[in-house]
Amino acid sequence: HKDKVEPPKKFKVVLYNDDYTSMDFVVVLLETIFRRSKAEATRIMLNIHNKGKGIAGVYSKEIAETKVAQVKQAATQYGLPLLAEAEPE
Repeated sequence: HKDKVEPPKKFKVVLYNDDYTSMDFVVVLLETIFRRSKAEATRIMLNIHNKGKGIAGVYSKEIAETKVAQVKQAATQYGLPLLAEAEPE
């Protein structure tokens, strides 16, 4: 019999709302790190703002972890507490 090959798990990168990170900063991150259009970035940012979190994108584990690290690095650079996590889909 053939072993079924499981497709690699996808991970969603989730950004969490906080009281310090500006909406503009989140939009810029979404445009640069996640390659979102201005409109998409704004929609995701509003989700994060209104619901407490939002999905920036869905990727393979390695890419998701890289993007989480990039978000943390950018936030730290600007002294912001923005939290990003990679969660299995």
